[in-house]
Amino acid sequence: MSQYADKKLKLFTLNSNSKLAADIASFIGVELGKCSVSRFSDGEVQINIDESIRGCDVYVVQSTSAPVNEHIMELLIMIDALKRASAKTVNIVMPYYGYARQDRKARSREPITAKLVANLLETAGASRVITLDLHAPQIQGFFDIPIDHLMGVPILAEYFEGKNLNDIVIVSPDHGGVTRARKMADRLKAPIAIIDKRRPRPNVAEVMSIVGNIDGKTAILIDDIIDTAGTITLAANALVENGAKEVYACCTHPVLSGPAIERIQNSKIKELVVTNSIALSEEKITEKVTELSVAALIGEAIIRVHEEQSVSTLFD
Repeated sequence: MSQYADKKLKLFTLNSNSKLAADIASFIGVELGKCSVSRFSDGEVQINIDESIRGCDVYVVQSTSAPVNEHIMELLIMIDALKRASAKTVNIVMPYYGYARQDRKARSREPITAKLVANLLETAGASRVITLDLHAPQIQGFFDIPIDHLMGVPILAEYFEGKNLNDIVIVSPDHGGVTRARKMADRLKAPIAIIDKRRPRPNVAEVMSIVGNIDGKTAILIDDIIDTAGTITLAANALVENGAKEVYACCTHPVLSGPAIERIQNSKIKELVVTNSIALSEEKITEKVTELSVAALIGEAIIRVHEEQSVSTLFD
């Protein structure tokens, strides 16, 4: 690999997604920084940074995916260690932002945990956050430090463009995802449809009706997060029952918890396309799941941030 010229750019990874971090390092042309993350016997996190980072711009790759609280604590402790070791800037590269779905008070006496996580990162000493497809774009406003919000849609759209599917329709599994579906549809020059659903309680969804023409078409469902896969599989089955020829699904963040893989395997979904923003365990990689890499996108964003160039032009 060609070496990146500026030795002041340092890239570190913690435990959540070291494979993605290695791919980002390879793209940029840097070695991953030397550090160790271990546990005391009572479970407390211990971090040692094994090289000098004085005066450096440090980038730390850590998705706050499951186990979410462990990964958040690792990150907070790492930020503190870097600040105390005289890093010039501490830039958090968080492909998946945990707790992003708790972004508002939907009921009385609920916390806004997405804001709390932003406060924790800032208080610990983060200088900047680079993230990918936040569940709610307004989470950017929870921070008083710069935040670069990258988009996964171009990577997903490029993959489906290469499949040369005929007569496609892009489907949002709920009203909240219409903007995302519209971006995908614009890139693939396709119409959109919307699943009208209600969610009586968390992780439970019911399809009410389908808005838009899906009869005889190849449907591509798009979401930002697939967690238990209840919504996406219900939507896929409803599309087929209402006349869709076949159904593909895609998302940026494959949380895939609990019964998700079993549901996807037993559903009408022909192929589920995800990114590697969250590391997939072996049992989640099946013949129905296709994983695309965001390493080049994040690597390019880091270079542009470091060289004080525009990040938004990546998506023009």
